[in-house]
Amino acid sequence: MYQHKDCNGNPIELSPSKAVCVGQNYAAHMQEMGGAPAKQAVFFNKPPSAFISFDNGVAIPTGLGEVHYELELALLIGKPLKNATKDDLKDAVWGYAAALDLTLRDIQLELKQRGHPWERAKAFDNSCVLSAFKPLACLSDLNDVALQLKQNGETKQQGSSSQMIRTIEALLIEASQCFSLQAGDVLLTGTPAGVGPLEAGDKLSLTVADIELETEVVISE
Repeated sequence: MYQHKDCNGNPIELSPSKAVCVGQNYAAHMQEMGGAPAKQAVFFNKPPSAFISFDNGVAIPTGLGEVHYELELALLIGKPLKNATKDDLKDAVWGYAAALDLTLRDIQLELKQRGHPWERAKAFDNSCVLSAFKPLACLSDLNDVALQLKQNGETKQQGSSSQMIRTIEALLIEASQCFSLQAGDVLLTGTPAGVGPLEAGDKLSLTVADIELETEVVISE
């Protein structure tokens, strides 16, 4: 069973709850997906069954069309937030991690065309892949975090949290106005342009801030 862990491999005493994800938070990615600017953030949730670590690779399902990678900066919520103000955000984030928001792209496109919610494409088992978390104090500037994903040695995604349409602070406040954020929740902050399909055997190199890891794509059991 998944448990949040720190960079030393120790369990973090925060129970995994949900992942709160934001779509269309990088302009270039929004354009590549054919989206348009929205007045409100586009939020969707992933359940606890979506959480998995990178320990055994990135597992993708078969028979459901293309599975796309989306590299994201993940934040671990350390205290409850409800209708938060700027002052409430102090010490609200325990730490940060690298995350892959796996997406069943063919299914998502079909759902969009029908005007249906995205959960079938976004909230499936093992769709939120997380590295170990590092304490927030290890990060010099949350609003200037570098992200990079290489697939089989080729750079596919490269960006910075400075390119976000909504800042981390704005995302936390707006998300807390939609639903209570619990200690142990994870906030996925959006992905830069360059998303694409995964194939079994792909070698991935991920960088988020000072977190670097190598992993391989496998077929889920």
